[in-house]
Amino acid sequence: MDWLTADDALRLLGTQRQTLYANVSRGRIKAKPDPDDSRRSLYRGDDVRRLLQRGVGRRKQEAVATGAMQWGEPVLRTGISTIAAGRLLYRGQDACTLATTASLEDIAMLLWQMPVHLRTAEPSLGQGLPAAFAALAERAANPPGNRSPITLAQEAGAVLGTLAQALTGADDGDLLHARLAEAWKRPAAADIIRRAMVVLADHELNTSTFVARVTVSTGASLWAGTLAALAALNGPRHGLASREIAALADDIGHRPEMAEAELRDWLGEGRDVPGMGHRLYPDGDVRAAALLEQFSLPPQFASFRLVAERITGETANVDFALAALVAAYDLPKDAPLMLFALARSVGWLAHMLEQAATGQLIRPRARYVEG
Repeated sequence: MDWLTADDALRLLGTQRQTLYANVSRGRIKAKPDPDDSRRSLYRGDDVRRLLQRGVGRRKQEAVATGAMQWGEPVLRTGISTIAAGRLLYRGQDACTLATTASLEDIAMLLWQMPVHLRTAEPSLGQGLPAAFAALAERAANPPGNRSPITLAQEAGAVLGTLAQALTGADDGDLLHARLAEAWKRPAAADIIRRAMVVLADHELNTSTFVARVTVSTGASLWAGTLAALAALNGPRHGLASREIAALADDIGHRPEMAEAELRDWLGEGRDVPGMGHRLYPDGDVRAAALLEQFSLPPQFASFRLVAERITGETANVDFALAALVAAYDLPKDAPLMLFALARSVGWLAHMLEQAATGQLIRPRARYVEG
């Protein structure tokens, strides 16, 4: 057994003298009088090193937890979707392959692992995103009911059906992509809408999905979780990203001779070029590739893509594909967010069903920093 002086112990621990004394008083470090100098104490080396390792472990844990909140390691277990080796997988199946034939209803059945029965509680007032927010909020205000698997499955079908009715204005038996195409009076766009909704249905633990899981982990209803997720989606760094891309493409895409200079100025201001690259797809966003090969780019988007990919060294992502799709098929300006909302609600509901089954509350700790 070795004994350390106060100076040696403090060098190892990297703390102040008061902290050393506090650990002694709490029994974490044993001390004894120094036989060579009764005015000083010695501290057991094993206790000091054990406390040091505990501190290192805690700091590593804090670093991992902090990093996990910013594109870091997974923070929740899920069997719903993942991005692996550049592929988006829904319960082990390639999402882009599924998009060649599957409907959003098919994906709901796959992700929920149960039959899907869409129903509308009551007709919504109006049509579009305001109607969707209102329909969800009205029902989210009610106290949550029974959380048995059967009841939750019925609630999931009601949430999706109500959201679809509010966004499309239709509650008949047509498939969801057909309802949107009809609502926008663009029947020729039905197939590309279907493909887009399939590849948008889920994307691991993205921001809006995390919000949905946190909400339902408190015991709140699926209505409340979907409302919270929709609110998170309605931001420029998430569901509204395509708007900035469309504006920039219209601004510089029609003037290709100026595009490179303007984009370099954009980068010089410390801003990323919107619509390019994705951290989870270092070799290119496969969802964008699956959509862009299905239609011809409008000229302004083709010019923007050519210059942006050359300057950034990255490829177009799914937000670019959505913005280009809207222009190519002359869809409403809010179409990207509506597509995103209806499609991603399938993933939100899958994650909320999975979270509810665990019975666990999601409650991270904060790392307090003075100043």
